Amino acid sequence: MEQEHIILLQKILVLLFSVTLFWKIIKHMCGLLNIEKEPVTVLVTGAAGQIGYALVPMIARGVMLGPDQPVIIHMLDIEPAAEALNGVKMELIDAAFPLLKGVVATTDVVEACQGVNIAVMVGGFPRKEGMERKDVMSKNVSIYKAQASALEQHAAPDCKVLVVANPANTNALILKEFAPSIPEKNITCLTRLDHNRALGQISEKLDVHVSEVKNVIIWGNHSSTQYPDVNHATVKTTDGEKSVRVALANDNWLNTEFITTVQQRGAAIIKARKLSSALSAASAACDHIRDWVLGTPKGTWVSMGVYSDGSYGIQPGIVYSFPVTCEKGQWSIVKGLKIDEFSREKMDATAKELMEEKTLAHSCLV
Repeated sequence: MEQEHIILLQKILVLLFSVTLFWKIIKHMCGLLNIEKEPVTVLVTGAAGQIGYALVPMIARGVMLGPDQPVIIHMLDIEPAAEALNGVKMELIDAAFPLLKGVVATTDVVEACQGVNIAVMVGGFPRKEGMERKDVMSKNVSIYKAQASALEQHAAPDCKVLVVANPANTNALILKEFAPSIPEKNITCLTRLDHNRALGQISEKLDVHVSEVKNVIIWGNHSSTQYPDVNHATVKTTDGEKSVRVALANDNWLNTEFITTVQQRGAAIIKARKLSSALSAASAACDHIRDWVLGTPKGTWVSMGVYSDGSYGIQPGIVYSFPVTCEKGQWSIVKGLKIDEFSREKMDATAKELMEEKTLAHSCLV
């Protein structure tokens, strides 16, 4: 009997040793798998400006690409802003961001574009008092033509580009035309700011948290002709998920004041702040890239300015804001949404403006 107890004890000890050894091997293998990711190189143009100053710390903190993704930030600005740009670099170093593996601050577009994986094009020529629309367009066409060439020659082959500077849609179109080797699906413009503004207006009106509202759409141009559409938007309520139109029961507000508030929000912020909406624009740029790279939540779409493929009757050849879902680094336009007469008119009006902008931009190239 005693012999059997000894044998049983030996078996238990062997089993415990085996389990402990197996656990150590598993932990070691997990440790090996938990190797730090390779840094992603992110370019921010116009980095010494208001939006750039708000944006670069968000990127360095992991807001754009996630809390475990190291980054190298390339910052580009014009020669007169070189000293301010160097000041931003000093601040990034002083902040000691754990994810930040390197900073380049330069006025040389070739150096700035070298090996870039993601380019956030914030720099552009703003419209000044007394300037004609064509004058602004001409300045931006020359800027984006030069930057397109540098990106095409020096950026990583899979580089994703987000244009923020206005006129964002047409700047993106020019960049696409002068960087033909960058896939058209890799060039987008920012309408996520307008999308977020629409979510914010709905959440305030319904007195719910903004995370409870989803699937608004910004159609068209990032301008005062854009069409913020809530016809497919939903809100979580205590009674379950409802259509925003049903929950609000105020079509008059949705078809008038809501639309104009979103369209004119940027101007309203400039009037109040005496400066542009840098904080919300930087946050929206992070949202745009994060969803594009890491994917949109299931059942949720976002708005992105992308090259039209003819969906919803929008002519190809312009960069137009559509509802999209993202998966594995690729965006796809949401298909098959019902478009009513009111929406059709608004969508066509903003498309018409984009065609006019395209014609104007091409006339500046002659």
